[in-house]
Amino acid sequence: MKRIGLLSDTHGYLDDRIIDFLTECDEVWHAGDIGTMEILEKLERLQLFRGVYGNIDGHKIRSAIPEVQRFRCEETEVLIKHIGGYPGRYDRTMIPYLKGEKLNLVITGHSHILKVIYDKKYGFLHINPGAAGIQGFHKIRTLVRFTINRDEISNLEVIELGGRR
Repeated sequence: MKRIGLLSDTHGYLDDRIIDFLTECDEVWHAGDIGTMEILEKLERLQLFRGVYGNIDGHKIRSAIPEVQRFRCEETEVLIKHIGGYPGRYDRTMIPYLKGEKLNLVITGHSHILKVIYDKKYGFLHINPGAAGIQGFHKIRTLVRFTINRDEISNLEVIELGGRR
């Protein structure tokens, strides 16, 4: 069983409250737009870290982590991609991944809009954790924690971190 801390769109901002929530996790996943190498390095020191770069991330971050991560956590097939859309409105770059081998969990970022939706067409859970940083149009900063036990995703919590200011 693994406890996962999931965030996205930090845009170079990572406060102590975020760190506190993530230290309770076995793994930390970031869905892109990390912002700075300092933030990436701080996240990598916490737990097992898996992340993807986003459209605002520079060449240093892009050389350190991939654009897409596909991996198995317990018995759950996971895909993380920053720009991916959501059920019914996927970005065209997602189609090969969606039509490939079976996925259980798809994670995207970019929109700054928190969404947790089961995709009936492809048969997986889709999560966008919203934005944890202070850049963007979102009003409330968010991150998500959940548990993966074999192929079951449970105990999902939405953590509200307060406003952008």
